[in-house]
Amino acid sequence: MTTLKDRPNTALLVIDVQNGVVAQAHHRDEVIANINTLVDKARAEKVPVIWVQHQSEELVPDTDVWKYVPELQRKDSEPLVHKQYGDSFEDTTLESELAQRKVGRLVVTGAQTDACIRSTIHGGFTRGYDVVLASDAHTTDDYSEYGMPPPDKVIAHMNGYWKWQDAPGRTAGVVETTNVDFSAA
Repeated sequence: MTTLKDRPNTALLVIDVQNGVVAQAHHRDEVIANINTLVDKARAEKVPVIWVQHQSEELVPDTDVWKYVPELQRKDSEPLVHKQYGDSFEDTTLESELAQRKVGRLVVTGAQTDACIRSTIHGGFTRGYDVVLASDAHTTDDYSEYGMPPPDKVIAHMNGYWKWQDAPGRTAGVVETTNVDFSAA
């Protein structure tokens, strides 16, 4: 039910699953395996897979920490969106990539749950997209030494509150990898 006109398609977003971002991530290997499952399913169903890659002072382009983890392989035909802000829409080509593919619904995966994932799901939702968060295909680091909850609680909180989001003409949802349906809602 996206509010975007003539956007019946769904896309899979794979956000910031880079060596330096997920090196210490909670349940790293399981999350990457789930993302791989979703990538394979999306490709099999001819659903666009769009990769998002962050750069910063710590994630310098063309360095090992900046590169995507080797377990995930982007095809040359799949768009790669470079970003410098948490919200994958902010000052990037993401919107044009989605518009070109008539996408009005997003399935979101990646890292970090409490930063770029949160910013992007809100960014997409406020821009009129339906946004589904793959509950077991996003992760974050343990920042509890800085007063934040442990990563399992951060992930549980994100999954819990996102399923209750609503707005006129848009839907939000949280679904486990095995239950993701790429067909338009």
